[in-house]
Amino acid sequence: MSAPETTQRRRVLSRRRVVALATCLAAVAALAVVVAVGGDDPRSGGPAAASREPGQSVRDTEEAQAHPEPSSAEAHPLAASPDEAATAEEGISPGAPSDEEVRRDLRELERYYGRRPGAKGGGVTVSGGYAQTPPGAPRAVEQAVAGGNAIARFPYRWGGGHGSFIDDAYDCSGSVSYALAAAGMLGAPLASGDLAGWGEPGRGRWITVYANAGHVYMEVGGLRFDTSGRAGRRGSRWQNARRSARGFEARHWPGL
Repeated sequence: MSAPETTQRRRVLSRRRVVALATCLAAVAALAVVVAVGGDDPRSGGPAAASREPGQSVRDTEEAQAHPEPSSAEAHPLAASPDEAATAEEGISPGAPSDEEVRRDLRELERYYGRRPGAKGGGVTVSGGYAQTPPGAPRAVEQAVAGGNAIARFPYRWGGGHGSFIDDAYDCSGSVSYALAAAGMLGAPLASGDLAGWGEPGRGRWITVYANAGHVYMEVGGLRFDTSGRAGRRGSRWQNARRSARGFEARHWPGL
């Protein structure tokens, strides 16, 4: 091989090495960014990682599960104020269970927990996507359930319910804030991180709010109220299924 050919070959190999090195550096930089922000790539350990425990990310862990409405969807009618939802004329809510269904669910809860439902705040049931409080439940619990029922099937929207309680869609903290406001336990909507400081520490007898910087849900009488895990875009926020509370602060209202 002549000297000019050798020189040319060396230049080509040198350029290839530079390109390869630049590609590697770019890949490392991209991975660093994904890890830093906790992205949705399962390899990053972000919210979509299958091994992540619920509530471990500072981002809203519900985003991929909350079934947000498409931009083409028609606007949902506005909700009433929480006060109106809690003081509406009493009657059977749409889809509310019959007395026999309530008694049956209470018996099932008693067998599951090995105690009398209601003795420690148990016995709130769900049928048709709406919750029903057992006889003898505190008035504040009835009001929180009424508030939850009022927006149980509303669409999900990030930031919904924060500019005002009266909205046409609600995110996780907007939903919990609305139900708590209906019971007179909140005067203005709070974000998830702020709800981690609401009320008093620990689980409540009737109502427990589980919150961290990225997500919030609550349990009322053993029934979960959560925008994550719903069945479809208009699935009810009321759910029988439990979820891990690891990484969440448990808070309750004094006396409840």
